[in-house]
Amino acid sequence: MVWRLDKRRLVIREKPLAAPRKQEFGDNPVETRLSENYKNEYVKGFVEKWDELIDWESRAKTEGDFFIEQLRERGAKKVLDVATGTGFHSVRLLEAGFEVVSADGSPEMLAKAFDNGKQYGHILRTVQADWRWLNRDVHGTYDAIICLGNSFTHLFNERDRRKALAEYYAMLEHDGVLIIDQRNYDGILDDGFNSKHTYYYCGDQVSAEPEHVDDGLARFRYSFPDESVYHLNMFPLRRKYLRRLMHEVGFQKIDTYGDFQETYREDDPDFFIHVAEKIYRVDDKVEEDAEVVSK
Repeated sequence: MVWRLDKRRLVIREKPLAAPRKQEFGDNPVETRLSENYKNEYVKGFVEKWDELIDWESRAKTEGDFFIEQLRERGAKKVLDVATGTGFHSVRLLEAGFEVVSADGSPEMLAKAFDNGKQYGHILRTVQADWRWLNRDVHGTYDAIICLGNSFTHLFNERDRRKALAEYYAMLEHDGVLIIDQRNYDGILDDGFNSKHTYYYCGDQVSAEPEHVDDGLARFRYSFPDESVYHLNMFPLRRKYLRRLMHEVGFQKIDTYGDFQETYREDDPDFFIHVAEKIYRVDDKVEEDAEVVSK
């Protein structure tokens, strides 16, 4: 709004509203494979619709207390959520009694998460942070770090993945735990896409499916009831590859779950969840790859 003082009266002129910012993928979207591009993908229009895809109530039912129990079993109290998104897990953990710091690289996501937190009666402690420089942006050490929502697949460069994992490792207490999830890209790459969004993306009015997949890119298309369409470019991480990176950073014991422990299915899961412990075991032999937990 612009205020201009006339000789005899105050004139108020409204500035025209700026056009909504659109996603940016360059001239050839399938060639855009940059770790930094997520900032151009999570525009306000997409972020405002993200919870239609997640559906907090349905997600809470399918997830149960899986993450809460994993953290409590290890005595965790102080948690860093490095992929806050719209705040679903930060809010759930706060309500379960954990002390939570909520970080994300997207300012739009953090703003939405803060608003969501207030609706549930919480003031989120939010920090905008890039995982590759996490120690610079976030201070202190934590009992647990969570990186959920398939977020780690926004890193396209192996050096970036190693650096991010090293930052997580450094910010954990000596006996801390990292919980990180990913889509079952093995199934997508080897057998094609087949998901009903039963566990993670619970909104039944939203379509989320790959538009292009190769060994270096999974480009997903998100279609909403109002006919709006958005995309995300992600790196298709294979399960064993991510486990290997985590081992090489220093995590000795890594349990990998198919979907959630309580809701595990015998066929291929939609998501893998890796629970990695930092505690150093002098006599333990580090296995290259353990079987997926299916309790």
